[in-house]
Amino acid sequence: MNYLAHIYLSGENDLVTIGNFIADGIKGKAYKEHQKEIQIGILLHRHIDTFTDAHKTVRQSTKRLHKKYGHYSGVIVDILYDHFLAKNWSRYSDLPLSNYVDYFYDSLEANYDMLPQRIQKMMPYMLADNWLLSYASIEGITVVLEGMNRRTKNRSSMNEAIHELEAFYTEFENEFSAFFDELITFSKEKLIELSQKLND
Repeated sequence: MNYLAHIYLSGENDLVTIGNFIADGIKGKAYKEHQKEIQIGILLHRHIDTFTDAHKTVRQSTKRLHKKYGHYSGVIVDILYDHFLAKNWSRYSDLPLSNYVDYFYDSLEANYDMLPQRIQKMMPYMLADNWLLSYASIEGITVVLEGMNRRTKNRSSMNEAIHELEAFYTEFENEFSAFFDELITFSKEKLIELSQKLND
């Protein structure tokens, strides 16, 4: 899953959410250097990724892209799924998406000193272009995919995946909806389990 889904699945604890958000840059046992709530978020992120990568519905989505995009297919599906989460946000939260992301940005700024340098450098771009809110539109996802393609020095052609999104929009959306309901349940249970384990 991509940024918005990981943030949403973290629950209501700000530090757990930050841990989940920064987790990709925390390797191996380095998570133990952080305070308990951050650790919970990092470990939750890893469990979410493992669950997602192995799920048959997600694999159905990635299979549609694999011939053209190879190992980048999973990254593309993560981004597309964030689009459907943002687009259908009112199904998952009573708080408007714009308010939700503003609160998250405020939380990042309030805890700036504990963020890894990579995230600190990324933040100005994230806030200026309001990445999380932009996921809700096709235009926003187009910009994200173009940015990802540039990061691979144009080797991935990820920017072209917008065509597959438009061609198979209903299929991708149905797959996301079916999968995400399961992921919400899994994440809630795993969050309780990790909280109990790390606080014992």
